Amino acid sequence: MKSQLTFVLLVCYSLFGYANEIRTISQQQLLSMQHAPKAPEFIILDVRSNEEFKAGHINGALNISHDTIEQHLDKLSGYQDKTVIVHCRSGRRAEIAEATLQAKGFTQLKHLTGDYQGWVNADLPLVKE
Repeated sequence: MKSQLTFVLLVCYSLFGYANEIRTISQQQLLSMQHAPKAPEFIILDVRSNEEFKAGHINGALNISHDTIEQHLDKLSGYQDKTVIVHCRSGRRAEIAEATLQAKGFTQLKHLTGDYQGWVNADLPLVKE
């Protein structure tokens, strides 16, 4: 009986951990979504600084710095249950933003594989201001 209870608790714990894990999305998957005529609604969230964003960003991205996410949740209203693709320059700031968004009830967060550096290194299209 004790071993069965332990097994059930381990299964529940792993399912809970998996449910809270941020999944990744590849650069090619994002490009496909951007060009798909019937893609589900999504938003690309660039959590770098405004200066970094102006120097170059992914087309259609919304810029909200990772340290001001909570103050700008209104800009993400309507996306709590839709795909939000988060990235920064290398990943650290995106993880901070993802944790904040997850705590605020966002359920469909995805992290862009390679972040902005990976996008640039793959020579994918950028918008520069």
